[in-house]
Parts: sequence; C-alpha cells; structure tokens
Amino acid sequence: MSITIQRATLQNAKEIGELFNNYRVFYQQDSDVKASTAFIAERLSNGESIIFYASNEQGEILGFTQLYPTFSSISAKKSLVLNDLFVAANARRLGVARKLMDAAKDFALNAEINGLSLETALDNVNAQALYESLGYQKETGFYNYYLDLTKP
Repeated sequence: MSITIQRATLQNAKEIGELFNNYRVFYQQDSDVKASTAFIAERLSNGESIIFYASNEQGEILGFTQLYPTFSSISAKKSLVLNDLFVAANARRLGVARKLMDAAKDFALNAEINGLSLETALDNVNAQALYESLGYQKETGFYNYYLDLTKP
C-alpha cells in the first residue's frame, strides 16, 4: 500500500473532521461529526494549527496529526505541541503513524522550530513505543496540572 502524507488545507476539513470525530470518540467523547468538522475547519481557517494527513492510492484518509504552535520562554524560541495523532483502525500497523510523526518532525526542522512536545496516556504503550523509537524522551522531572473550567 502506498501512503502519501500531505499538509491539510481548508478543503480537507470535512474528511479530516470525520476522522477527528473518531479520534474524539476513542477518548470517550460523544460522537459529533458536525462539531468535529467545524473545529478542524476553524483551526485551519485561522491558521491555529498545522495538520498533516495520510492517504492511500484511492484518496482515503488513513490518519492525521495536529500540531499547535507555542513558545518556549526558557529557550526564547518557537515550539510545537503534537496534540493529536490518530490512525483509522483499518490502517493501523502499516507505518502510518510513523510517517505522520516524520512529517511533523520534518516540518519543524524546516521551520526552525525548537522542539516538539506531546503527551499520551500512561496505558498507551503502543504510542509510547513509537515515540521512544523516534527519539522522544520521557520527561520525569515535571508534573502536569490541569484546571477544568467546565465543571462547577
């Protein structure tokens, strides 16, 4: 199977939005293709994220990764948060995730980005193995905190 990686544009929002909905469902969110597609379209329209997607010879979208620009105060340089990585169930174990991760790295290198950060669930050992095989190092000296402003 031939896998092509491309940077998403607004024209890809519908197809990526459908896969993004599956990603959200994977993380126990209610299915909402309309909201998922609108979210992706808004990020692309506003230039708020960089999305790469993988497709096969038939044009079927197999997976995507979404990067959010941020800044590192310590290094005084730009960084990227690799916030989302998802591969459709029927395309797993074909190297899609690795190709998407490579595209993110190549983009960052060409844009002179300081680094890529990501986080994953403690039990997502497959993703952890992929990240570590690509040179990502597990941080051990920090705790992550989150303030949920949607709950009273």
